[in-house]
Amino acid sequence: MELKICPEQPADIPQVQRVNELAFGRGSEAELVNKLRGLVGTYSFVAVVQGQVVGHVFFSPVRILGQSPEHLSLLGLAPVAVLPDWQRKGIGQRLISQSLESLKLAGVAAIVVLGDPNYYQRFGFVTSQFHRLACEFDVPDEYFMVLELNLGCLRDSQGTIQYLPAFQELE
Repeated sequence: MELKICPEQPADIPQVQRVNELAFGRGSEAELVNKLRGLVGTYSFVAVVQGQVVGHVFFSPVRILGQSPEHLSLLGLAPVAVLPDWQRKGIGQRLISQSLESLKLAGVAAIVVLGDPNYYQRFGFVTSQFHRLACEFDVPDEYFMVLELNLGCLRDSQGTIQYLPAFQELE
């Protein structure tokens, strides 16, 4: 199986929507991506096998409340999706790893994610409390994590991470 990870192209959009709908069993995440796609500072990557999009990951700007958004380039990872028939084959892991590498090269300072610590720790994510950061949503602390792509960039930061308003509407 030849897996290609690349930035989403306009022709990929219908397949990306399908991947998110099937992976989550609902349309909310696909709608979220459609609302955010094209906003300044968003990044969308796809996993492609034989011309078919089988996975997708999306990153959107977040900020630390009380700090200028220009202070640091921070992104939130959400959603990440892989078609059910392609899950548990390492596609999500490759998709996340390669997209994080691309974002590091693009100058992104850090990434936050709300998810399973056992999964995201393999990429270097640590609990956000380590960096004195909190999530604006009411979630257990261990599920809100951060990864510094630019080591030490969060040394002088602390506060609550705020996502774009579209995340408030997610069911």
